[in-house]
Amino acid sequence: MTRIFFFLFGFGLMTLGFVYIILYLNLLNIGYNFSYYVNFIVRRVECYFTIIGFIILNLSIYIKGDKKYGLYL
Repeated sequence: MTRIFFFLFGFGLMTLGFVYIILYLNLLNIGYNFSYYVNFIVRRVECYFTIIGFIILNLSIYIKGDKKYGLYL
């Protein structure tokens, strides 16, 4: 059950981070270049949610659970 929670939590963080990254793509439409966009994304805290969510998602998938009641939860 905890693996499912961490999977969904990591997926939610990744989605939230990607939403902010896509929203900040509007900077390119108002005349900023790509290097400024990347520099801006690296400095924003809410865009780190993508990386944190990706790490939590991978840990919830690849770390084995304890063998309790014959189930791997």
